[in-house]
Amino acid sequence: MVASSTADKVAEAVRPAVENAGLVLEEVKVAPAGARTVVRVIVDLGEDESGALSLDRVAEVAREISDLLDVHPALPGAFTLEVSTPGTSRPLTELRHFKRARTRMVAVKLNDGTNFTRRLTAVEADTLVFDDGAQRVTFGDVASGLVEVELKRANAIDESEFVDFEGSDSSDQMDDEV
Repeated sequence: MVASSTADKVAEAVRPAVENAGLVLEEVKVAPAGARTVVRVIVDLGEDESGALSLDRVAEVAREISDLLDVHPALPGAFTLEVSTPGTSRPLTELRHFKRARTRMVAVKLNDGTNFTRRLTAVEADTLVFDDGAQRVTFGDVASGLVEVELKRANAIDESEFVDFEGSDSSDQMDDEV
């Protein structure tokens, strides 16, 4: 396996480009893949930004990273570059991860074994605030956290979003044929 020092050298080389794009460098992994080397770079929005990182911004920083790595001595041969975001399955392990998760449902396990899932509404210094202050937890008391993916509730759907099609319906045709 390629030494982790290669990943450290790559991270050091690409960090300025990532930060100049207004992003945070989450992780760099370097691994052999046959005759090539795979470089995986994970980037995210800053802790004070909310929402999702756009594919356009990821593509833009990927081009800059690629240009830097094309001439970097730590990667003398052919390599494949993969630049992505952490995604929703990323464990929340740092305070800034929780700051990014504001307004989301978060499953939390505390150091004392207590588990709960609540909406994270704020992060004040090192305190996580859930359900508009109904529960407060010091970050140091958190063993782990994970964003819960929420699907839109049926009663919250605006029916005007659906297109009303005139004419034949394939399910009606199937019923008629049976």
